[in-house]
Amino acid sequence: MIPTIIITVVTCIAMIVCVITNAEIKKLHIPLYWVVTLLGALIILISGLLPWETALNALIADSSVNPVKILVLFLSMTMLSVFLDEAGFFRYLAGVTLKKAGNSQFRLFLMLFITVSVLTVFTSNDIIILTFTPFICYFCKHAKIDPLPFLIEEFVCANTFSMALMIGNPTNIYLALFKDIGFMEYLSVMWLPALIGGLVAFGVMFAIFYRRLSQPISPSFEHFSIKKPMVIIGLVHLALCTVLLALADTLGVDMWIISTAFAVSLFVVVSVYKFFKREHFVEVTQTIKRAPWGLIPFMLSMFIIVSALDYSGATAQFASLLSFGEPVFTYGIASTLACNVVNNIPMSVLFGSLLNAGGGSVGAVYACIIGSNIGAFLTPIGALAGIMWSNILKAQKVKIGYIKFVLYGCIIAIPTLLASLFSLLLVL
Repeated sequence: MIPTIIITVVTCIAMIVCVITNAEIKKLHIPLYWVVTLLGALIILISGLLPWETALNALIADSSVNPVKILVLFLSMTMLSVFLDEAGFFRYLAGVTLKKAGNSQFRLFLMLFITVSVLTVFTSNDIIILTFTPFICYFCKHAKIDPLPFLIEEFVCANTFSMALMIGNPTNIYLALFKDIGFMEYLSVMWLPALIGGLVAFGVMFAIFYRRLSQPISPSFEHFSIKKPMVIIGLVHLALCTVLLALADTLGVDMWIISTAFAVSLFVVVSVYKFFKREHFVEVTQTIKRAPWGLIPFMLSMFIIVSALDYSGATAQFASLLSFGEPVFTYGIASTLACNVVNNIPMSVLFGSLLNAGGGSVGAVYACIIGSNIGAFLTPIGALAGIMWSNILKAQKVKIGYIKFVLYGCIIAIPTLLASLFSLLLVL
């Protein structure tokens, strides 16, 4: 047990350091955060702390929590959203939102809240961070206003409303499938915690930034065109895919099969259209390039590491520490804090095993889902969305220090988390 725990702790510390320092293999532009987790997993396997056969059986098991199926589901849904971004859809919506705000920062703050929240529900937090962050930086620079309120708002909204649908975050998918929670069952429970949490977060942010938002703005607008045929094709695929995911249980079809089928269909339809129009396949190639492929070795490696903890008996020991009090609050608070030690995806894999070992209730599962999303507020390493957000700001030369991020994160996260957990108790 001890060797497994030591390797896990060292791997997590190395991963955190790589995330904070943005370390990478420069010539290949390969982020080191997933490389160190891969090395940790290989050390565990080579040293025999987890038998190869056990690890392989876990990876290919015909179960709802098969990590390969979960990865396929999330990556295919991500590609549908990235394609829409390549077609100019999100940039166009951002432009329309900013234009309608006029010269009022209050109106802009409200409209950005609504736009980001709605889009996050039907796409994912990562997509919103990737598409809206550069645009907010660009707009605020040209309008000569402080970007901090809008960047914090975007980040918080994207990581709050991402818990509304099962497909909003890979952590949602992983934890929900541990209790065989279906798409509609998930929505029937999580819509209220997401809504109440989002409204509380908005109220807190409005109070924090009220003085900054009282200043008028003189925005300069730029026309952003969209590729209408591509947007129509992309929206049709995303809408139909979401509807069929909601009906997956009724149809008796695994969600990963549905999402994969629509991702493949999207690329085929677009390729045929481009072929007959004699146009370049730029949207298809860029979508494939932008897909978060690093998530594959990262998640599989952490799954192996957590499986080793389970195999050694360490998971059962950890589970006993969470056996006191109301599970919704115990697991909700613990998972939120754990996100900022090991990142939210490894946390979800770990807490999935803890829930399994400790016989966690359905309420505890939903509480961990809430924690996996809101935990992103506390530090930039709490979620992959935070890592991407920080990297984009660095590229845009917008400085939001680590301490400042943690300060705002704590002020917003605590009431948001409590409101979401209380709302979960009401629904359950």
